[in-house]
Amino acid sequence: MSSILPETALILVAILPSQRDFDIARLFGWYRIPLKSAPKVISVDYLAFYQTKAFGEVERWQIAYVAQILGHELTRRRDLIRDEPDHPRAQEEYFKLALGPLQRLERPVPAGDWKRITFFYTTGEQFQTAQSVNDLVIKAHEEREVLWHSLRERALQANEYQADALPESALDPAILALLGSVSGLSDKL
Repeated sequence: MSSILPETALILVAILPSQRDFDIARLFGWYRIPLKSAPKVISVDYLAFYQTKAFGEVERWQIAYVAQILGHELTRRRDLIRDEPDHPRAQEEYFKLALGPLQRLERPVPAGDWKRITFFYTTGEQFQTAQSVNDLVIKAHEEREVLWHSLRERALQANEYQADALPESALDPAILALLGSVSGLSDKL
């Protein structure tokens, strides 16, 4: 399905809540994630953008674009979006992810029954055959273990966490929820 994404790529599916956020990613090459709701590991290879209902009848509720992550930094919202200095979350910390060019998937991945999601992890291999967002969720126990160990190793290499702060196994219910959480509020960005 997607020759853009290597099979071994670690991918974070992220919400693209508005056309403005799309334009920021496309034109300025960055994406923001509030620290308080950020996933545990952000040192992944790509972001896959889930487009909400704000994208209209044809483009909504699908993943149509991906971008390589080039790096990240922690900053305040006011420094990211300078034309909103009085925003209620202006003082809050956000991850700013530097992005490569947005690339359109050959065949977008529709949401199917899922309309509201939060961040979740997947792989390039999952994108190769996905017919819907549900197909991106890693379900097999062994595959979840491999994914979690890859994410853990990446986070440790990036010095995002200390070794004792990340569990060894995806069998931990909190980790299972982290890897496969696909329901929740997606419009708080």
